[in-house]
Amino acid sequence: MSAQRQVRALIRPMTEADLDSVMAIELRAYPYPWTDGIFRDCIRAGHHAWVLDRDGSLCGYGVLSIAANEGHLLNVCVAPEFQGRGLGRRLLRRMLDIARWHHAQRVFLEVRPSNPHAVALYQDEGFNEVGRRRGYYPDGNGREDAIVMAMELLSGDDWPPK
Repeated sequence: MSAQRQVRALIRPMTEADLDSVMAIELRAYPYPWTDGIFRDCIRAGHHAWVLDRDGSLCGYGVLSIAANEGHLLNVCVAPEFQGRGLGRRLLRRMLDIARWHHAQRVFLEVRPSNPHAVALYQDEGFNEVGRRRGYYPDGNGREDAIVMAMELLSGDDWPPK
């Protein structure tokens, strides 16, 4: 990765004050976006919601749910104009660290097969396909399947890494 392509961004907790900026990214990034109500509900439910903040301007976000020693990565997104610069990988790794700190033993996610860059990122970071959810996502031709992926996390003496 060249120095020109790198983008510096602070990762911090998402607040309701961030929702307009989060929605602006969500609407640019996805043909079938979440609503601001979904993000608001995630924050209020205590899910781990984080943003990538570039000097007060958001360029990405992630939402992670943890229950019963399992994490579920609900949403990871980098603004289209900042994709391909390592920010998604950095945010994903932070979300996995959060899951580990909360003693999750594994993390699950769903991803569209039509999003090969995301699939490749998740595989590169250690996720494996464990199943499919038929007709999970809306799409222009009806419904698209979801690839269900999972990653076993380090635990016990293996975390935190030395």
